[in-house]
Amino acid sequence: MIIKYLYNRFLLGLLTVWGLNNILLSPAFAQSGGYRNWHMGRWMMGDWGMGWFGMIMMLLFWVLVIAGIVFLIRWLVQNTGGRSSSGVGTGSQAMEILKERYAKGEITSDEFESMKKEILR
Repeated sequence: MIIKYLYNRFLLGLLTVWGLNNILLSPAFAQSGGYRNWHMGRWMMGDWGMGWFGMIMMLLFWVLVIAGIVFLIRWLVQNTGGRSSSGVGTGSQAMEILKERYAKGEITSDEFESMKKEILR
């Protein structure tokens, strides 16, 4: 109950700060004089800007980030999925071979039980 109260107080405080920020700082950002003494021109870097180079680099950056995320997810799925399936598959395959050898009479009952314990361990 106390956590919910503190959470609500935090949200109320955050909303208050956000509201005051909008009310008090908005006139400072809405300058009527434009860019008179800022020496910036139309864009942040003057009339030159980053142009095509900046756009290509931004596109390349996001392609690399998305590709990295995809490869990370694929690697995690393969590594976690590979261990669990190979462990189960190897154990069941070994048990089948053990049962087959026992059925053929190649090993005794005691050997079968000790090997079974080793496989299931």
